[in-house]
Amino acid sequence: MERKLKIAIIGAGSTYTPELMEGIIKRKSALPLHELALMDIDDRKLSIVGGLCERMTAAAGMNCGVIQTQDLDEALRGADFVLGQIRVGKLPARVLDEQIPLQYGLIGQETCGIGGFFKAMRTIPVMLDIAKRMEELCPDAWLINFSNPAGIITEAILNHTKVKMLGLCNVPYNMNKSIRESMELPNAELTYVGLNHLSWITAIEQDGKDYLKTALDRGLNSETMKNIPSTGFSKELVQLVGAIPSSYLEYYYYKDKKLKLLKDAELSRGEKCMQIEEELLDIYSNANLHSKPELLSSRGGANYSEVAISLVDAIFNDKQEKHVVNLLNHGALPFMEDNDAIEVTAVIGKDGAKPIAVPDFDNKHIIDYMRMVKAYERETVAAAVEGSEAAAMRALMMNPLVGDYQTAHDCFHELKEAHKDYLPQFK
Repeated sequence: MERKLKIAIIGAGSTYTPELMEGIIKRKSALPLHELALMDIDDRKLSIVGGLCERMTAAAGMNCGVIQTQDLDEALRGADFVLGQIRVGKLPARVLDEQIPLQYGLIGQETCGIGGFFKAMRTIPVMLDIAKRMEELCPDAWLINFSNPAGIITEAILNHTKVKMLGLCNVPYNMNKSIRESMELPNAELTYVGLNHLSWITAIEQDGKDYLKTALDRGLNSETMKNIPSTGFSKELVQLVGAIPSSYLEYYYYKDKKLKLLKDAELSRGEKCMQIEEELLDIYSNANLHSKPELLSSRGGANYSEVAISLVDAIFNDKQEKHVVNLLNHGALPFMEDNDAIEVTAVIGKDGAKPIAVPDFDNKHIIDYMRMVKAYERETVAAAVEGSEAAAMRALMMNPLVGDYQTAHDCFHELKEAHKDYLPQFK
């Protein structure tokens, strides 16, 4: 008897959802989809994006029911996989995260610094609610989350609920792919070590040889993400670090240059995304459209469907494949705590993810940087879960992009007031 599969997408009004649909359609023979639940609280976006998704499944000849709903319980009931891609406060909240910190001389960014901290404050309570409903309505389901900041949300959910969950990001996939291509080593095994948006490639092995030194001698950079303004890393910096950093580390290693770029920009990234989103929704509204439009690639979601749906496929079909995911450490990196969420390569099958241990890791710079940012992340989760302003201040004082107490205090209170409708824990 064929297994029936129900996938629920929470935040399905996102203009990224057709990416996911493309991945589901591509793997339709491996994933016997019986029911697709599209859930969002934004009725307009849900009906536009949901309409396109229904046309895509019909055009692909898929015989599955598609439900559009604003009812979380209806979406979750009986689900096998729950894909989380929520944005609490939508893009206007992101713009506040980007713009307000700049007035304090701080980087305003969606996942890094104090902007990313407030995205965590808004998102964690809602994700915990979703996880608690999953415990009731689909206790055997897997939660695959790509809501940002993905690593901090993984830390919160896996330490505060019983759900089976993996955090996901397209940065590792794009990094690994671009390094294999630029080194002309298509079968290279890459060692990927870090936290979400704070990660490095520390080995490039093929046919028994490590090509990392060759890459460092070239000053190799990995591909940058379309959604962050990038100037790249100098050869000297790459050699100093002794590994290839992800493009998000530009915020840390070139903090002053990044801050100037953000201050000088006519529009923040969030404002640009609002324009792109409206253009996409207009395109999606065309009743004759039944495939993903090209404009979507400018939103920074490159290979998003490949990453997400291949992970679903690996779990559902017990493929024992290697994927880079966010999960609890459990000894994989000996220098981190067991219940720290980390971003590393793991073997994925029906029982979930088994992180591949990196036992003799000796890059002291990476070890120290990860420990420092993890201290910030732990306090961030405590602040989000407990509504503790003391934990929030400790977190921000630990964050390399904030640091100063008075600046952190003043910016925190302005952002807290700006986002008060989405911060129930601080009431």
